Amino acid sequence: MKRRDFFKLSSFGLATGGLLGCISPAKSAEDASASPAGKDGDPFTRRAAWFQPLAEKKVRCGLCPTACVLKPGQTGLCRVRSNVDGELVTRVFGRLVAMANDPIEKKPLNHFLPGTKALSVSTVGCNFACRFCQNWEISQSGPDERRARFGYVSPAKLVAMAKERGARSIAFTYGEPVVFYEYMIETARLARKAGIHGVMISNGYIQPGPLDELLKVLSAIKVDFKAYDERFYSEFCGGSLQPVLKTLEKVAKSKVWLEMVHLTIPSLNDGLEAVDKLAGWVKTHLGPDVPLHFTRFHPTYKLRNLPPTPVRSLVQAYERARAAGLHYVYVGNLPGHDAEHTRCHVCGELIIERVGYSVRSRFVEPGRCPKCSAKIPGVWL
Repeated sequence: MKRRDFFKLSSFGLATGGLLGCISPAKSAEDASASPAGKDGDPFTRRAAWFQPLAEKKVRCGLCPTACVLKPGQTGLCRVRSNVDGELVTRVFGRLVAMANDPIEKKPLNHFLPGTKALSVSTVGCNFACRFCQNWEISQSGPDERRARFGYVSPAKLVAMAKERGARSIAFTYGEPVVFYEYMIETARLARKAGIHGVMISNGYIQPGPLDELLKVLSAIKVDFKAYDERFYSEFCGGSLQPVLKTLEKVAKSKVWLEMVHLTIPSLNDGLEAVDKLAGWVKTHLGPDVPLHFTRFHPTYKLRNLPPTPVRSLVQAYERARAAGLHYVYVGNLPGHDAEHTRCHVCGELIIERVGYSVRSRFVEPGRCPKCSAKIPGVWL
């Protein structure tokens, strides 16, 4: 289905997206995870969570704000959730196309178990279509376009693999984890029982109800924040800003650790006025202790005509956010820069020294500055 045709089909769902958090719990994640494999025995196909049956065997997906309305045989914008005879199914349960035992700093999460490994996985699919996507080969593909490199990986098997590799967490990342929600939430439940953390690296484009369930089983969420600009979200991502802001506010009020990343793109979202607005919003609505990372853009996918982000732009964004009152601001994709380190926001003492994704030294036990005893927010070993 062409993108313009999809949006025509989904216009009713988009108009009613704010109501989808009230979809019946009978179609929740627990109900979906208990369902059998697809009718043809395909282990990757499971009944989806968070959908509403409609007349004529149509369904409305209630997972993300796009709120796809699908006829039998149609697949949503995410490329992985399909209407099969009046029931919404996910086609990527345990269908992993990427896996690596990454440093947690690569996510990046700077205040969550620094120096540890996160077994990082992804299926295909995404509910955005960012023109600057760094993992577009995964996110902008469907299950029929990329093979399942690891066969069927059950949640229990993935947890066992994390244990074998000494990972302290399982990170759902690379593509967009929201679209493989059923696999993520079932894995995170099992991982928690095994003493392993669940971490979601996401665009934050999710409905309140599904997010509430995730917050019960995840330990950390990092949101890739595109721009404090509704037009940017619409034109360059195919989404909208307000649902992401609501996600951030909900996570900040929960017990789940939250960090944000802003990929700073020359001439598109790097204006200092926009940085000031973003930093002000974060301080007011999330609090000054939520880490904010400004990372360097490199030409890729459909934005190959733009240059890499000038170092000066990142430094200016860092300085403006700090001046606005944010306590923990970082610069990413610039190995060796001082703004990679964590310093006490009260006295400036070096707490964690980093070079790229490596931690050279750290003092975070028991989560206080060794010099002035100020509390350093985060989840520490």
